[in-house]
Amino acid sequence: MLVTFEGIEAAGKSTLIAALAQDLRTRGDVVLVTREPGGTPLGDSLRAIFLDPAFAVDPVAEVMLLNASRAQLVAEVIAPALKAKTVVLCDRFFDATVAYQGYGRGQNVDALLETCLVATHRIAPDLTFLIDLPVEVSRARVRARGGADRLEREDAAFHTRVRDGYLALAQRFANRFVVLDGTQLPERIATAARDVLAERRAGPLL
Repeated sequence: MLVTFEGIEAAGKSTLIAALAQDLRTRGDVVLVTREPGGTPLGDSLRAIFLDPAFAVDPVAEVMLLNASRAQLVAEVIAPALKAKTVVLCDRFFDATVAYQGYGRGQNVDALLETCLVATHRIAPDLTFLIDLPVEVSRARVRARGGADRLEREDAAFHTRVRDGYLALAQRFANRFVVLDGTQLPERIATAARDVLAERRAGPLL
């Protein structure tokens, strides 16, 4: 099972992933936690370039960097794990590219989806949690933690388009998207996600 986690900056994805991974392992599941871009030596190298504020990266080049990382991650990590019946929890997947480079940068959404599916060999998430957060809250959290990367330094209008894009994707792919309120306490977000995941897997997590 491939479960992905999406949201704008500082939405709380990492916290939620850690909570669900612990729950799943408690019940005896084999769990793999990974991320995009990255998750492999090649992907981590591309991630460093992609997020470095020193680079001005063309939007098309962004897509190519992301999908190079993604193709390697799927081939090297995700596909073998799924074949072994491992539960894969991935911090971002191709929906992020559609939200950021499609809605955020104004590139063609359907063309991006097809490009991403080529990179994944048409592997798609079984379930996607979108942690939705107001842009002003996201930006305040980013400022509080410091060290903003290249995308985090984009203006509020960009991040608003990304958030709107995510919500549009959640409507378009309502069969796999679950929207969670990112302003809630992390424990409440985890409980809501845990309940959904348990229902999808037809069994309690705890």
